This record gives sequence, structure tokens and C-alpha cells, in this order.
Amino acid sequence: MTAASNSRTHRAGPGPSPAQSTADPRAWRVLGSSTFAFTICFAIWMMFAILGIPLKTQLGLSDTEFGLIAATPVLSGSLARVPLGIYTDRFGGRIVFLLTMLVTVIPLWVLAYATAFWQFIALGLLIGLAGACFSIGTPYVARWFPPSRQGLAMGIFGAGNSGAALTKFVAPVLIVTAGTWTIVPKVYAIAMLATAIIFWMTSATNPAHRVANAPTSASQSSVIKDPRTWRYSQYYSVVFGGYVGLALWLPHYYVNHYGFHIEQAALLAACFSLPGGVLRAVGGWLSDKYGAQKTTWTVMWTVLACFFFLSYPDTDLVVQSGHGPQSFHIALSPVVFTVLMFTVGIAMAIGKASVFKFVADEFPGNIGAVSGVVGLAGGLAGFALPILFGVLADLTGVSSTCFMLLFGATAVSLVWMHFSFRPLRPLRAPASPA
Repeated sequence: MTAASNSRTHRAGPGPSPAQSTADPRAWRVLGSSTFAFTICFAIWMMFAILGIPLKTQLGLSDTEFGLIAATPVLSGSLARVPLGIYTDRFGGRIVFLLTMLVTVIPLWVLAYATAFWQFIALGLLIGLAGACFSIGTPYVARWFPPSRQGLAMGIFGAGNSGAALTKFVAPVLIVTAGTWTIVPKVYAIAMLATAIIFWMTSATNPAHRVANAPTSASQSSVIKDPRTWRYSQYYSVVFGGYVGLALWLPHYYVNHYGFHIEQAALLAACFSLPGGVLRAVGGWLSDKYGAQKTTWTVMWTVLACFFFLSYPDTDLVVQSGHGPQSFHIALSPVVFTVLMFTVGIAMAIGKASVFKFVADEFPGNIGAVSGVVGLAGGLAGFALPILFGVLADLTGVSSTCFMLLFGATAVSLVWMHFSFRPLRPLRAPASPA
């Protein structure tokens, strides 16, 4: 069955009509306040990408331990996405969004006083709830718009992923100015509290957007059995999980592989994170215009090509020629590396939006639950990847093994997509009797 036929089959369901969404003048205000709030939440979710660098030295961490401490907030933020998506369908996005932000304020402040590895892990799990706001905001925002504009709306909201770049601009400056990393969680705690207040004052509630006769958690979780949910989860584990994993790993990669200082490393890493967040709105527009399948297919091929070149390790090659041995050194310069990562960031931004266009098209009455599951898969990939990057680097000593892993994951997505969306062959007309 093709995506189009699936979409027709599952189009029916509770939710606002297009007329209701377009008639409400509050829609764009809600979108703006939600996008701003999600940007701050994502910046906080990604802050260990920068904090982990001084902590690696302070605590004497290996690459694997660095990956663990950087990725821990991603774990809790991912696991919380499914229940928070369900609660959004049931109680409304505004109140769930607010409470989730407020829960992280105290752990953020206490983080400045942590000294042991286990303390950073425990507090990171609590702070990670900020990342779960994505599965709240996606259905909350989508229901204010008609289906023809949902891809764009969710893309604009998803541009809050640019918070990963924001933290790379802000955190290093705070650390260098104050002379200590402890200033970062304190500033972020104040910023989160202020953001929660601003969001509540500028957002709105529409009771009609709640799912009528809200099903139980068990019945909503049944979407896990739908093969389309698994398919989109795998795609999202590449475009979002890969984005999160690389956003956490790249500052360390620039420091460790190219020898840059933390400020330079963070700035160059932002060349990947910034387009990977801001251009998500472009992905939503392209998905509305050309369809989720065609857009995602193009994204996957682009990412695969870039990872092919990024995977090649620094190599010294000696060729025996007729004029004697000829030596060659093959390596990516920082400029070429950054250009490739910039391209990957653009492609992943578009892909993140196109995958959720699939969800909005095919599960209009259950966006919260399905986006929670798909977001969970992407988040778990974002948690696992920095740890796997560290393990591979510790085992092999080859820094580019992180891109080899992502190359393989992208290839799996392309194969799955090829067999999932092959057009149905027309039936042959029966042969006429002789």
C-alpha cells in the first residue's frame, strides 16, 4: 500500500477542521511563542555539548564517558516524549508545555554545584525533560493550522532545533568571560524560568483541539504496532538522532581532531547546528509542495553522499610507481569538513520536517501519540550515538568512525524506503481466448 492510500485510509479522526484553524487569529501567535520556547528548551537540552569539554578535563573522562555525560539528557527527554505527547492530546499543549519547562529550573541551578560524575548523570536526566517539549509543541502547533499548512507550521516550530547552535554561541562566551563552566547552568535556569512566563503570557488554549473522547494510554500506545510508525521512526533516527548526536559530538571532534580551542570549535560546530534547525521550516514548505516521500528520499541520498566522504580516515598512501615510491596524504581540511557538515545540516533540517509531514498526513487524529513514538526513536538514537561514537573512537583510535556508523544507518533508511514506496505494478489484462 502506498503512502497516499494509507493517508486516505487514516484521514478520518478527531481534530479541528481547516475552517476552524484558519479562522483563529491566534494561530501565528501560538506558533511564535511555542517556537521561541522550544528554541530555549533545545539550547538547554544540548548544553552538555559545551559543558562536557571542560568536564572531560576536570573529571578525567574517556571518549566513551564524555559521550555518556553529553547524551544523558537526551535519554530522559526521549523517554518522556511518548507520555507527554499523549498528555498533550488529552489535556492540551499549553499547560503541559508550561509544567515541563518549570520542572527543569531547579535541576539546572543545582547543576552548578555538582562535582562528581554520578551527580552530572542524575541532574542531566532531570534537565533532559526540556527536550521532550518537542512532542508537546508538535501537536499543539499543528492543530491550529489546516492540513495544507501543517507541514510549514511544524517546520517553523521545529526550527527551534537551532537552540543547538544558540548554546554553541552563548555557552563558550559565558565560560570564557566568567572563567568557569558553573555560570552556564545558572544563566540557563534563569532563562528557562523567564521563557516559561513569556510562553504562558503569549500562548493560548483552544479546548476544541483536545482529542474528543480521549483514549487510554494503552490504546494510544497501540500506534507502535503500526508498521508505518516503525518506518518513520527509523527515518527520524537518522535525520534527528544523527543531528542530535553530531551536535553533541562535533565541538569535541573539532577540539580532539583538529586542535581548535573551545570557542573556535563551538563556532565551527554551529555551522552544522544552525542550518540544521533554522531551515526546518523550509523542509516543511517543501514537504507541503512536493510531498513527504519525495522530499525525504532526496534528503537521504544527500546525507549518504556527504557521509561517504566524511567517513574516509586520514590516510598516508605510498604508491610504487615507475619513478619510485610516491607518497600521498589524504585528509579533509577543516574548511572542507565544515562545508560537508553544513550540507548535512541543511539536509537533516529538511528531513526532520518531511518525516513529521508523514505523521501529520497519516495520523491526523493521533498526532501527539505518534509524534511521541517517532520522537522517542529519534531521541534514543541521539542518546546512543555519542556513546557509540566514543566507544568506536576508543576501540579503533579512528575519529571518522562516527561518520562510518551514520553512513550505514542512512543506507538502511534508503533501502527500507525503496521497498516501502515502490509503485504498484498495474494488473495485466487477462488474455483473450483464441
